[in-house]
Amino acid sequence: MQSTPALSRTLAFAPALFVFLWSTGFIGARYGLPFAEPFTFLGVRMALVVAMLLAATLLLRAPWPRAPGDYGHLVIVGLLVHGCYLGGVFSAVFHRVPLGLTALVTGLQPVVTALLAGPVLGERIAPRQWAGVALGLTGVALVVAGKYGLALPDPAGFAWLLLALFGISAGTLYQKRFCTRIPMLSGGVVQYTSTGIVFYVIALATETREVQWTGQFVFALAWLSLVLSLGAIGLLYLMIRHGEASRVASLFFLTPPVTAVLAFVLFDEPLGALAIAGLAIAALGVSLVVLAPRQPVPVATVE
Repeated sequence: MQSTPALSRTLAFAPALFVFLWSTGFIGARYGLPFAEPFTFLGVRMALVVAMLLAATLLLRAPWPRAPGDYGHLVIVGLLVHGCYLGGVFSAVFHRVPLGLTALVTGLQPVVTALLAGPVLGERIAPRQWAGVALGLTGVALVVAGKYGLALPDPAGFAWLLLALFGISAGTLYQKRFCTRIPMLSGGVVQYTSTGIVFYVIALATETREVQWTGQFVFALAWLSLVLSLGAIGLLYLMIRHGEASRVASLFFLTPPVTAVLAFVLFDEPLGALAIAGLAIAALGVSLVVLAPRQPVPVATVE
């Protein structure tokens, strides 16, 4: 697949923009969850996103997936990336797990993806990239330890974090393996619709489904729907489509440090020397992974 100049420019700016947008998801959850339970909140969010994506698909006459199996792949990716990850993160925050620990656990995603990218996708991880993974993980731990400490959450909250980590890691690999050629707009309709149905069923069974439509909640809902579910997820899939899964996953190392900076700016939370050192180490680690030369996968030949 050849890249146009416009696509090349977009891909050049996509990593930095993605990291910033993805980091605001933790902030949005903190803003909105006081006014709705997690799966009720997410169900409303999915409905809003589906309406916008469906309107865009019809207006632009975007193609729909042709192969019946593509719809199954889209449902699986949706349940992993949106269902497990978002459901896990929102439930953890709702259970009062500190945002720093939430960011730290989900920030382990590059390690999981790097470990699985070889056997699942046939990608080779160079020694320099493994060094970057180690540095990124160290930087994340320093930032979170410097800002929040490492207080352990209750078992239920930690279990939700592990579900989120599994979802975003497995979803990244599955998207790269099966969904890179599926239309993104209509594919998003399928993903968010299937995930929204699951969220609604869970909310129906376990929550009161009451929403306080305050200005703060509406702002959080609009931001998470427009900027995160459309903007950040679109950038994620675009980068996965045009890059190695392990390289794209390394960007998640920068999410906890950037979240720490946003919390400092928005909530006046302290950002000490240890956290600042972690920012620099995590950035160095990501650069080693992203800028490392590609390792070609050998192709078998018939003699």
